[in-house]
Amino acid sequence: MSILADKHTKVIVQGITGRDGSFHTGKMIAYGTQVVGGVTPGKGGQEVHGAPVFNTVAEAVKETGAKTSVIYVPAKFARDAMLEAAESPLELVVCITEGLPTLDALVAFEALQKQGIRLIGPNCPGLITPGACKLGIMPGEIHMPGRIGVISRSGTLTYEIVSVLTKAGMGQSTCIGIGGDPVIGSRFLDLLPLFEADPGTDAIVIVGEIGGQDEVVAAKYCQEKMQKKVVAFMAGLTAPPGRRMGHAGALVGGEDETAAAKIEKLEAAGIPVAQVISEVPALLSK
Repeated sequence: MSILADKHTKVIVQGITGRDGSFHTGKMIAYGTQVVGGVTPGKGGQEVHGAPVFNTVAEAVKETGAKTSVIYVPAKFARDAMLEAAESPLELVVCITEGLPTLDALVAFEALQKQGIRLIGPNCPGLITPGACKLGIMPGEIHMPGRIGVISRSGTLTYEIVSVLTKAGMGQSTCIGIGGDPVIGSRFLDLLPLFEADPGTDAIVIVGEIGGQDEVVAAKYCQEKMQKKVVAFMAGLTAPPGRRMGHAGALVGGEDETAAAKIEKLEAAGIPVAQVISEVPALLSK
């Protein structure tokens, strides 16, 4: 089983004719993802990797029956791309684009939320159901089908965690990179209930970092609501206060937003925290 995407998911790609859109569309198709079309205004009628290109999201959805869109457009166009997606009967939008102004992301998120459309990202690697569907830029070859869910604020740390799990023989049900910007569409709290309800997931790994309160909120939720095992890894123990570390949201704004403070809250909630990534499989096995 999986959450959000499987082998039956029909996908359109916004920005499919661009450099990144075309490249990653090819990778997604090669992985087995059902990319049924793409969108680039003014380029309708073309094909990219065998997928038809449409001028609008509405046209693409109507012609293909897609319920999911992946966005690979430059930052200055990303808000409009998400707003256009919000006007169509989609269920999931994955925005890979980084560098969005916070206000743009907020406006787009509110528009999608109003229509009941789930957003992953922006500034994220996307999500993957190993062996079935890849929505974004995650390297498919490091993943293995299995029963461990992964939710991560960091893109590259997602890959590191997954690689360690796969080498330990622990396959994954679904892996999601949620992004590290101040405004993102789905947070730990939004996705943990989906993994809890998924019969194909036995345990979940959450990968956090400095800044914000997401990990603290997740810890409280896990303590009160989760029956499945949750383990964590927290990046940024040596990060200096007041300095942004990689992501716009990875900025310590107070003592309770440091990695050390979050680790304390997670452990107090009964969630074991790996000191180094290589410890994650052992914590899951205990």
